[in-house]
Amino acid sequence: MASPNKREDILSAALILFSERGYDGTTIPMIAERANVGAGTIYRYFENKEYMVNILFQECLLDFSESMKKVDLTATMNLKEKFYLLFNQMITFAKAKPEQLNFFDTHCTGYYLDDKSKKLLGEYLDFLTSFIEEGKKSGVIQDLPSDALISIIYGAFSHLFKLIHAGLIEESPHLLESLVDCCWNAIKIH
Repeated sequence: MASPNKREDILSAALILFSERGYDGTTIPMIAERANVGAGTIYRYFENKEYMVNILFQECLLDFSESMKKVDLTATMNLKEKFYLLFNQMITFAKAKPEQLNFFDTHCTGYYLDDKSKKLLGEYLDFLTSFIEEGKKSGVIQDLPSDALISIIYGAFSHLFKLIHAGLIEESPHLLESLVDCCWNAIKIH
């Protein structure tokens, strides 16, 4: 019988390979080699590569989503305070789990995502959209499509962390604070 950690070893190897090489550039034998298991062992846990990438996507998205939902957004806070708390939680997650963030970022529009993955992604986007819509209704956030505003925020955040992870930009508290300010200024009404 396989070790209880084999499934996690396989998913960890797949996370790295899918992030580095993409879905189409990653094969089951590559994952098996990286996880130090036989290719047959992978099929004990996952029926195929598409099933595996979806399980991984769902686990990463749930982890990211749950971390965001833990933020205590009290009703007495103004929208800017809520934005800063949510954005700082995204930063905390990115620093703790850069591979998950990169994997989520590079696979969120994948043709291979199944209905469950798409549903979870939709629920997460609904959470972000409700925040944006609250800001638009209160006259604080630009009256642009919510998806466009989310793209502005998430795109800047995601790209900066790719550059930090690649060693092209040095992370500093000032840089991260400035990023939050820039993203807020990009969506708020001036």
